[in-house]
Amino acid sequence: MVLQQFYLNCLAHASYLIGDERSRIAAVVDPQRDIDQYIAFADAHALRIAHVFLTHLHADFIAGHLEMRDRTGATIYLGAAAKAEYAFTPLRDGDRVEFGAVRLQALETPGHTPESISILVFDREHSETEPHAVLTGDTLFVGDVGRPDLRVALGWSAGDLGSLLYESLRTKLLPLPDSSLVYPAHGAGSLCGKAISKETVSTIGEQRRVNYALQPMTKAAFVDLVTADQPDAPPYFTYDAVLNSKERPTLDETLARELNPMTLDQVLALQEIGGQLLDTRDPAEFAAAHLTGSINIGLGGQYATWAGTILSRDRPIVIIADPGRESESAVRLGRIGFDHVVGFLKDGLHSLGSRADLTTTTERVSAPLAADRVRGGEATLIDVRAPREREQKHVAGSVSLPLNHLVERASELPRDRPLIVHCAGGYRSSIAASLLQRLGFAQVSEMAGGLAAWEAAHLPVEAV
Repeated sequence: MVLQQFYLNCLAHASYLIGDERSRIAAVVDPQRDIDQYIAFADAHALRIAHVFLTHLHADFIAGHLEMRDRTGATIYLGAAAKAEYAFTPLRDGDRVEFGAVRLQALETPGHTPESISILVFDREHSETEPHAVLTGDTLFVGDVGRPDLRVALGWSAGDLGSLLYESLRTKLLPLPDSSLVYPAHGAGSLCGKAISKETVSTIGEQRRVNYALQPMTKAAFVDLVTADQPDAPPYFTYDAVLNSKERPTLDETLARELNPMTLDQVLALQEIGGQLLDTRDPAEFAAAHLTGSINIGLGGQYATWAGTILSRDRPIVIIADPGRESESAVRLGRIGFDHVVGFLKDGLHSLGSRADLTTTTERVSAPLAADRVRGGEATLIDVRAPREREQKHVAGSVSLPLNHLVERASELPRDRPLIVHCAGGYRSSIAASLLQRLGFAQVSEMAGGLAAWEAAHLPVEAV
């Protein structure tokens, strides 16, 4: 048996290929939308992908089940409680898909979503009765469990799903052998949980011992625990959950339409009627010069998550990228279903040539200089980190305005004095500075290196 994990850092997303070397058949579980890596791996191991499973209708990314179906002819499998526009095979407790020495057996594990399943992986050459592993989707993570509040907009209460999750964990997963490997669909950084470990594989026995949500407690206490202190879900989550149930264009079809080189005049004309200019370059390059009114969400960070949080799904997007990275910029938007890219600025910022009147810079100041300006009353320091980060430590006197709420709360900021924006390391502060500039704030600077640079300069922080 072949069991390969594929991990996508940008979305903290894990997917899997399980293959049988005798029958040369393989299955893929929870694939990302760009599926070339699975095809390449299968080809390298002389495997044919015949099955594709979704453990649930994911909210944080668009899965590649339709791409896999259209490219390889694979049969799609979903939990029996799922509803979808495309044809799929529903899986109930105990349903099996077998090929060669591999058996994949479904467990219905609702809670994160009503249709969630986990998949037991049996290597029948070693045991017919003891599962080698369980692919838990977003039901059980390493160190955490799936949040039950992401279907509220679709009519499910967090309390009801939390109750289902309690039963799924205790009656379906915890009875498994301690030695069974646990392979979840997400790792640290995913917003599908609140305390996910950086490890991407564990065992049932280890999780039984260390996972806070698996300790003995009443159902009511469990529901209270898993519904409290969850991070804000980006606005695209409900959209993606619905889109994963739809028949839709494949990523290749979408990119063929989107990757159009546009002249500067075309880009400016689109900006005039509400088009969104997305600059995907490194924050330092963006600060040095950028097209006025553009938003910086760099490819070097959690690009797709922040793009889905900051950008509108209702207005067209034009990409401004380092030449050669336009396709990557569009693909990574496509992973979250942002298929409304209309093109990219041909030659990137080089196309502006002598048009300095169209560009803006963002001052980047060192932490000591920022401290001097704040102490002298010359500027206000804006902390755009998440509340949980700020609770751990922060700069005294700084204003807390989390990035995901910056635009809606920008009216709280003074327009008659300089603002210095900071985050943990500099990625989010560049996004924030670009948003404030687009909103007409004239005196916006960014603290280079964020709070890490502040502490490295031995400047004081307040800690819990």
